[in-house]
Amino acid sequence: MAEVVVTADLEVACEVSGSVGGRPLVALHGWPDTPHCWDGVLPALHDGGYRVFRPWLRGFGSTRFRRADKPRSGQIGALGKDLADLLDALAVEDAVVVGHDWGARAAYVVGALFPARVARIVALSAGYATNRADAPLSWPLTHAYWYEWLVATERGRRMIADDRRGFCRYLWESWSPSWEFDEACFLRAAPAWDNDDWVDISAHAYLHRWGEAEGDPAYDQIEQQLMQPAHVQRPTLMIHGAEDADNLIETTVDKDDLFDAPYEQIILDHVGHFPPREAPDKVAEAILSGRPSAPT
Repeated sequence: MAEVVVTADLEVACEVSGSVGGRPLVALHGWPDTPHCWDGVLPALHDGGYRVFRPWLRGFGSTRFRRADKPRSGQIGALGKDLADLLDALAVEDAVVVGHDWGARAAYVVGALFPARVARIVALSAGYATNRADAPLSWPLTHAYWYEWLVATERGRRMIADDRRGFCRYLWESWSPSWEFDEACFLRAAPAWDNDDWVDISAHAYLHRWGEAEGDPAYDQIEQQLMQPAHVQRPTLMIHGAEDADNLIETTVDKDDLFDAPYEQIILDHVGHFPPREAPDKVAEAILSGRPSAPT
């Protein structure tokens, strides 16, 4: 069932499924992807008694800004505040927040700064406190992030705008070298990137990440807190594909000191950047395991 959830800044397109009255679980997609990345995980979540909310992030699909003058920011503070606002609008309590890639980064922000409605977090394919200009970069990671440097050029932004599908297809293929996705899977996702704001938000996300663009002043306080960095206050399970050729494994190890609640990492062999699509059964099993549990 598709719904529109109105927040302070957005009209959020949101897929809702599972038993009415089930425990709330909010599943956020990554970049470049859609809520359909969770399709293979959904049956197990429904059988596990969850009411699942799958929003389209800002700049994707039918999600729209409420004001024309609102900056089309892709900064992490914006994504995190979008999620906090969505949780408030849904009025959920003790939600499990599951996020892939950009969705994981949003989940960390909420877990650190807006944890009241969150019971635990499952983050996939993106580490905490890596989305900042002073984050360490190895040469292999610098190579993996070529597209983040591409958007710093006018030609790069024009190339992406002119060939969104070709660009995203190349990312899917190169980030998950062992995954052979079918054409129907890709074509179902592709229209989400036709959103008028997708290119601007995508480019700003990486320009802001590396200090090449100013952020939306509305998120200055959030960004300042994240730079400390603020510690995540909820139990967090990190799932990472061993073959992820985008956010390399080095970006999610040795993060325990950034969490004031239990933090655990699972590495999936023969899986790349898109675990929900590549290994849905293993992802569902990990989510339903309840790991890591809060200390009693």
